[in-house]
Amino acid sequence: MMIHPTRTNLLMLRERAQSVGNSIGILKARRQALIQEFLNTARPFLQSREAIRNTYGKAIDSLSLSLGHEGKDTVESVASAAGRDIGVNVTYRNLWGLKYKDLIVHDKIRRMPDKRGYDFLSTTSRLEESIGLFEKTVESMLEIAAFENKLKILGEEIIRILRKIRVLEERVLPGLRHQIKTISQYIGERDRENIYRLKKFKGV
Repeated sequence: MMIHPTRTNLLMLRERAQSVGNSIGILKARRQALIQEFLNTARPFLQSREAIRNTYGKAIDSLSLSLGHEGKDTVESVASAAGRDIGVNVTYRNLWGLKYKDLIVHDKIRRMPDKRGYDFLSTTSRLEESIGLFEKTVESMLEIAAFENKLKILGEEIIRILRKIRVLEERVLPGLRHQIKTISQYIGERDRENIYRLKKFKGV
């Protein structure tokens, strides 16, 4: 909607257009910083996921061999004795004004064989290797859990900023510039008419 074509409103529109331009610059700088943080977080996250996939695969292979050699009853008995609750707290961290969840693990996940709650002398090195690989998998999964939430929050904020920049650049700023141009032309034509009438009045 076109506002009343006065010099005061023209000045106001120019100030608003400048403010919108400054806002776009700030948003783009924030977007760039968030993208950089996203990439820095994504690299170790992707590497960790690949490492977990490999470790888990080895753990499954080792477990299959243990089941074949030691038997299901032995493996289940050891697994039951080694089972435990793991203390984990969820805390919130702040990054560029964004809150994301982080995990604090209170217990050491990977343990020495004599700390697993069973007589490790009665097991085999193959079974111990399998248990160790599964503990390593759990440890790595807890480590990247916070990465997932952080990446999700960063991704959502980047998309939100991109949409806001697009609206400002493609709708708000062009609209203001169009109004500025229209009002400037109107005032210019009105000034020329006034000058013409003044000259005609003076007989110039």
